[in-house]
Amino acid sequence: MSLNIKKEVAALSRMTVDQLQDKYFDVYGETTKGRHKQWLIKRIAWRMQVNEYGGLSDRALARARGIANTADLRVIPPCDPTEVPERIPDRMQLHPEKQDDRLPAPGLTIPRVYKGVEYVVTVMESGFEFEGEFYKSLSAIAKKITGQHWNGYRFFKLQNPEPQQ
Repeated sequence: MSLNIKKEVAALSRMTVDQLQDKYFDVYGETTKGRHKQWLIKRIAWRMQVNEYGGLSDRALARARGIANTADLRVIPPCDPTEVPERIPDRMQLHPEKQDDRLPAPGLTIPRVYKGVEYVVTVMESGFEFEGEFYKSLSAIAKKITGQHWNGYRFFKLQNPEPQQ
């Protein structure tokens, strides 16, 4: 008997989630807690094809295991995102960060008066410091100050440098 997958998927589409869970048990031999209808339909249809035509070849399974090698997985959680890694001056950087020409040198400040209040942002090597917090962009600081999205360079009135001739 040949499997007509289009008919089977159409029949599965008409089933309720509870009926799909029962069908899942029929084809897998185990229960599922999944209640997402499309996920159930895809899993059941795949398993029906595997049962009818066979699964992946041994070569394909070996390749998948090779790709899924867990040696490359991170075993230590990433560092705190507010911490800025220190640059190592003695080592050559593979991708040196390019300083935007509109920004002052790291360590200098950018003042801005907004609604009568003066705000000061310190330029860092890889971001900005504002009120004791680290930010990656001036736009994020402008949004913090105004509550609305701003282009950071425009908010802090940092104009494009004059073109050199």
